[in-house]
Amino acid sequence: MSPKKLVAKDSVGKGKKATITVEVKKEIIAKHERGVRVVDLVREYGRTSSTICTILKRKEQFKTLEVAKGVTKVNKKRPQILEEVEKLLLVWMNERQLHGDSVSEALVCAKAKKLYVDLVRKTPGASSEEEDIFKASRGWFEKFRKRSGIHSVVRHGEAASSDKAAAEKFVPEFQEFVAEKEFLPQQVFNCDETGLFWKKMTKRTYITQEEQSLPGHKPMKDRLTLVLCANASGDCKVKPLLVYHSENPRVFKALRKYLEEKQLPLKALLVLDNAPAHPPQMRDKLYPENQFITIKFLPPNTTPLLQPMDQKVIANFKKLYMKALLERCVDVTDNTGLTLKEFWKNHFNILGALRLIDKAWEGVTRRALNSAWRNLWPEGVPERDFEGFGPASASAPVEDPEVHLVDDIVALGQTLGLELDAADVQELVEEHSEELTTEELLELQKEINQEEAQEFSSGEEEVWEDAAASSSEIREVLGMFEKGHPKTKTKAIVNRKVLSESREKKSQ
Repeated sequence: MSPKKLVAKDSVGKGKKATITVEVKKEIIAKHERGVRVVDLVREYGRTSSTICTILKRKEQFKTLEVAKGVTKVNKKRPQILEEVEKLLLVWMNERQLHGDSVSEALVCAKAKKLYVDLVRKTPGASSEEEDIFKASRGWFEKFRKRSGIHSVVRHGEAASSDKAAAEKFVPEFQEFVAEKEFLPQQVFNCDETGLFWKKMTKRTYITQEEQSLPGHKPMKDRLTLVLCANASGDCKVKPLLVYHSENPRVFKALRKYLEEKQLPLKALLVLDNAPAHPPQMRDKLYPENQFITIKFLPPNTTPLLQPMDQKVIANFKKLYMKALLERCVDVTDNTGLTLKEFWKNHFNILGALRLIDKAWEGVTRRALNSAWRNLWPEGVPERDFEGFGPASASAPVEDPEVHLVDDIVALGQTLGLELDAADVQELVEEHSEELTTEELLELQKEINQEEAQEFSSGEEEVWEDAAASSSEIREVLGMFEKGHPKTKTKAIVNRKVLSESREKKSQ
């Protein structure tokens, strides 16, 4: 849920305004070329007409620039490869912090050096001596930090040792805040983002081995970033959303509707982790209709300890997705003439994956969502069992539903003739959060650039003229994500290629 506009829209008299980033300058140019008037741009971005006109006069220069997101100034002497390093570095930092991992100054510098070496080695004619030109020094880090405006970076050393202390300090503060504001468990929500490889099996299966041996195999194209959101009482689950640039995420509409239906006071608390995608100014940029939302950020580097969604909820969701996927495979192989290999290669696409995502999220129980708040807000977790069975006996062992879920996944895999055990299931869940390689970062950056280019060229309207799928197919799948819940950007869910493939397979 990262804000699309990174420049503060301060009014006159509130001090020095933030410098306009190259990214926002390109956005202003694109909007003007689509017909937006200068006076409207002045009002939207809170700048003088002379500033907007100066940007438009230099539009050819800005349109050709390829710089890291957040950069405000461009030094002509900076090597292009270093610009590429910083772009990939920001993508890597965002991905890492979305998963709650610590990012320190030393870690950023080490990753920058590795990216630089990898890119040099990919450059034709480059020598090994060129790998040592860039030192990734503290001086470079300071300039990079100022250029990109990054925050939530631990300045010295690793932060893991301070996680527990920061969490222990924050918990009573949070509980006092909730009590003072008189928030009920139904009014306290948590959002978290996670990566999901929607078309991935464990490493030991023959399908995975065959895919990896294919030339041009790009696993990043099968990766989605989802937002999962639910309240502390566990009775309100917002439909999974795909991450896309949005200043006021439409998830807020779902919160308003839920509170109104439950006849609760129109106020809600949204707990978010301290990641670059969730900057502090997000609180001040909500639309008037969303002012009933109070946003509270967890301390840096406490996500594994306090973030409710990170307390087995996301892992449980991914296992449920895996189970739903294997159930679908069994159903196809039992009731059609398709083999598993044929279905996987030619018939399983993102439209089918969306149905499975919805099914998996529905399978996350109210009890699991509520108990995930035990570390942060134990008062919000009642002693009695949510399912109506009462508290567990001290003498009776409590069965872990996760164990049965893993057993079901293993049994389904074996039914399909796949080599699969409990360790493989856990490994696959963890692989969804593995650190991205340089090649994967390059692919992800390419996808980001393509999305931004599409947005600039088409504005807020989506282009569907090449879509081969019928409107009923589109409505059927997107309806799961829209009915009674916020809509997400359709181009972030299904693209023209996927829709065309879907229709082509049906015709066969």
